Amino acid sequence: MSASARPAAVRPNIVLIVSDDHGFGDLGFRGTDPAVSTPHLDRLAADGRVYDNAYVTAPICSPSRAGLLTGAHQARWGAHWFTDSRVAPPQVPTLPERLLESGYRTGYFGKIHYGPDEPGSRACPPRHGFETSFYGLAAQSMGRLHYLHHSRAHEEAYGEAARAHGVSPMWEGEEQVDCERHLTEEFIDRAIGVIDQPDERPFFAMVAFNAVHNFTWQLPQHELDARGLPQHPDFDADVSEYLDWYDGAVEPNLENGREYYLAQLEIMDREIGRLRAHLEERGLAENTLLVYMTDNGGSHCNHGRNTPLQGSKYTLFEGGIRTPMLLSWPGVIEPGTVSSALVSALDLTPTFLAAAGREAPAGEMCDGIDLRPSFADPAAEVHDVLHHDTGFQWAVRTRDWKLRWVDPEAPERQALQQVEHTDIGAGLQLSPATATLAGLDETVDLSAQHPEVVAELTACHEAWRTRMRECATALAEGAAAG
Repeated sequence: MSASARPAAVRPNIVLIVSDDHGFGDLGFRGTDPAVSTPHLDRLAADGRVYDNAYVTAPICSPSRAGLLTGAHQARWGAHWFTDSRVAPPQVPTLPERLLESGYRTGYFGKIHYGPDEPGSRACPPRHGFETSFYGLAAQSMGRLHYLHHSRAHEEAYGEAARAHGVSPMWEGEEQVDCERHLTEEFIDRAIGVIDQPDERPFFAMVAFNAVHNFTWQLPQHELDARGLPQHPDFDADVSEYLDWYDGAVEPNLENGREYYLAQLEIMDREIGRLRAHLEERGLAENTLLVYMTDNGGSHCNHGRNTPLQGSKYTLFEGGIRTPMLLSWPGVIEPGTVSSALVSALDLTPTFLAAAGREAPAGEMCDGIDLRPSFADPAAEVHDVLHHDTGFQWAVRTRDWKLRWVDPEAPERQALQQVEHTDIGAGLQLSPATATLAGLDETVDLSAQHPEVVAELTACHEAWRTRMRECATALAEGAAAG
């Protein structure tokens, strides 16, 4: 059935799956590493559309996820980096709030980390549009959720190290609950639960894995045994200093680090397959729009690989901001298609809302573009330009160029080199587009040869930055006025 043949009144169920730090090249169908096994994500790619030039809005989770939740760029409310990121203010409605108003039931299952999120704040899913939720407030634990342990008993047992590992109880709605189970499996069980609710409304289910974020050695014993991997100890404040311990827990110092990462990836892939199988068994798959993406580029320090892209998480190289975006919508998106169009994670909100039959009110804040017109033609273009800005580094990407700038004196740059073993670069670089999977050649700098392009793109980004600042000021003044 073509997109035009589908009855207009049939509103799809929507499933959005967001992983954490999944490397662009770490998909079986990419063929970059024979050790990578992702048969279910490979099948999802074969069943739908792969967007090879899909971008998130930031190279770290908090601002990236904050923008994703609304379809409006997070810079509109002053969110850029860990230091200033936060969930959108009430004046900016979230995607689940708008879908709920449109007659959808809504559920959230996974990691929360938009900024300094507090229990009971707008950052919590029950406070921004999710009727059903099971989540962990990672902002309370250095951005992490332990893969296996979440209870008051483990908080006490871990003592000073509890915060580093995120072993606090999970949240079910507004109540804290213990969970002593691998979170990847628990999140999918919870999503299946909301899908199976006896409710005639279509559903929107968002699954936000903490996989494959550090620390990936936190695996059930049977998973370690199946792979011949040893147990690795969590941080113990009684026997070591945290930063010394952490340095040995990231690339290149962690023994078996790549194997632990791939194990968590395989479990996540398996659970995504279980969710899709359940949709098929229930007869729901044919009318479900399903999207898979990750929140930022793969982390080198966590053994993720972004081949063939340059750079990693934290950087505005392609490896920090490109996401392996996969979309499936039977009867609407032609299976096995690939698009090289510039698309943004912000595009999902207008796409989902339009699919739900909701017309955007005049003046509604949104920076995304409805992708549905491009579904029939994988060669169709979407964005002309995309912007990224963390304060101390920025980038502007067009179909032909990418201009990237990093403050060489930024303290963040030095800290990332020392703690995360990640070089974000320095100074100005102009990279040309290429007709390859990499999309750009970031091994060269053509800024000296094309000063007119540098000037044009710099002015373009400054104009965008001015618009974002004006919006942030207006939102702050509106909030102050009550």
